Amino acid sequence: MCGIVGYTGKREAYPVVLKGLKRLEYRGYDSSGIALVNASLKVYKKKGKVSELEESVIGKDTHAHTAIGHTRWATHGEPSDRNAHPHRSSGGKLAMIHNGIIENYASIKQELLKKDYEFKSDTDTEVLLNFIEDIKLHDHCSTEQALRIALKRVVGAYCILLVDEDDPETIIAARKGSPLVIGIGKGEHFLASDASPIIEYTKEVVYVNDYEIAIVKPDELVLKNLGNEKQTPFIQKLDMELAAIEKGGYEHFMLKEIYDQPDSIFDCLRGRLHANAGTITMSGVENHLPALINAHRMVMVACGTSWHAGLIAEYLFEDLCRIPVEVEYASEFRYRNPVINKGDVIIAISQSGETADTLVALENAKEKGAFIFGVVNAVGSSIARLSDAGAYTHSGPEIGVASTKAFTGQLVVLAMMAFKIGYAKGSIDNKRYMHLLTELNSIPDKVAQILKESAAAVQSVANKYKDARDFLYLGRGYNFPVALEGALKLKEISYIHAEGYPAAEMKHGPIALVDENLPVVFVATKDKYYEKIVSNIQEIKARKGKVIAVVTEGDTIISEMADDVIYVPDADEALAPLLSVIPLQLLSYYIGIAKDLDVDKPRNLAKSVTVE
Repeated sequence: MCGIVGYTGKREAYPVVLKGLKRLEYRGYDSSGIALVNASLKVYKKKGKVSELEESVIGKDTHAHTAIGHTRWATHGEPSDRNAHPHRSSGGKLAMIHNGIIENYASIKQELLKKDYEFKSDTDTEVLLNFIEDIKLHDHCSTEQALRIALKRVVGAYCILLVDEDDPETIIAARKGSPLVIGIGKGEHFLASDASPIIEYTKEVVYVNDYEIAIVKPDELVLKNLGNEKQTPFIQKLDMELAAIEKGGYEHFMLKEIYDQPDSIFDCLRGRLHANAGTITMSGVENHLPALINAHRMVMVACGTSWHAGLIAEYLFEDLCRIPVEVEYASEFRYRNPVINKGDVIIAISQSGETADTLVALENAKEKGAFIFGVVNAVGSSIARLSDAGAYTHSGPEIGVASTKAFTGQLVVLAMMAFKIGYAKGSIDNKRYMHLLTELNSIPDKVAQILKESAAAVQSVANKYKDARDFLYLGRGYNFPVALEGALKLKEISYIHAEGYPAAEMKHGPIALVDENLPVVFVATKDKYYEKIVSNIQEIKARKGKVIAVVTEGDTIISEMADDVIYVPDADEALAPLLSVIPLQLLSYYIGIAKDLDVDKPRNLAKSVTVE
């Protein structure tokens, strides 16, 4: 959830950390703050966006070579100046920022209250910080030792950066369940929740593992486990460019990322799909092909938009591979007692690779002998490291909170997996296989065509319906999950209530909502369900509903019935979602813009859900 940045080295730390916070603001933006360590410890924090913190610090002393910063998505305590991070210990010497939730904070707080500690915030973070200070004072130990002792006691998830006024060149960091990456420079180190604040300065990074503590000085990085045993840092090269996290002339990151999709889909296919040769090269699949071909069943585990990608994958794998598939919300799967056996394949789908519920669900499944395959975007992420095998989507950084290009990247990876496994298994013949590869190869150009030819029509529809109170999204077959995704995007970006349903389910309840004020979006591209969905549209029109239809170019039937029509190129129905979702992404964007909303940072949402 929250964004964390740290720096220690030769530079002025404040501008480095402030810029990093701006780049991480998509992870949380209800308050922010910075702690600077020089001759003394200074803490500045402010409710609201990072720009409001920046304005509040004008004219104040910001000189320091060590600093930590935080942009918050509230878990404990309402957004306010006093609940913003960093928090300062009661003794005033320590300051800390924290991403995660300390579940047993209440019992620890009661212990500290009995020792006359006073608390200035409502956060679990301040409780942990004062607990560390109390251990340090009463055990007469170092800050590092006190942190280690405290972390053995606490229950929950955390990524922590801690500074001590008496040790101004050192940042002590720790993680469990929340991401932390450390950038390695010459005589300097950078710390962050993800790599976006780091790539401007270095491409050499270390991903900190769960239950590790990092002692970071300008010219030294020491990793230890909670048993105080030194660990060897594994240095990796970042495969990311600075331009990828800039807007590139677009008004918003969301619009840029929608328009990135011809390139991001091509990057996902590059080096993997060889349509003319009839091959798909995916080492994560090839090296484990027997486990995938012989899977007793597959379970797609995901949250939010990634869950919708899993639903489409269910159609793909069952249709093309003839393998039973279940699609599970990770947040439910982890708390049930699911039946998991050796021979089951769990496919984890996550943009960030850090989704807390998905991670725990995978750990539980792995303990029961399941084979774990990760489909993630973030290289070096926790899910990528936990998985037995996997495939990166190569979608590039996604800064807008509402997922767009990450979703289509997931669909492309899952489609290639299904094609490859189905062909190897013999459940699709060579003719069908070659057709699918040719169709997939054409997707980037078709997405570019939609963006070029249909964006204006989508914007016109958005302006027409921006004041609607409710939307209904309907689809069948492969396009049913697209309807769910379209409804989710509209809710996220415009705050308009929207629901997605299989079109046939409309008669089992939702049709009661239909009147002349209800826009109904039909995802109605040409497929085997086409005639059925035409009948569903007639049922809506008979009740005076407003029909917005996403149809295949050349359609002459639905285009005569619908109030508004958006065209997409023809495609095999297995790949149609990669095209039909694009107008729905644009629709949510343009309605949000028409309502003058912050489409990159929707209220109450954060990009990566690293807490339950």
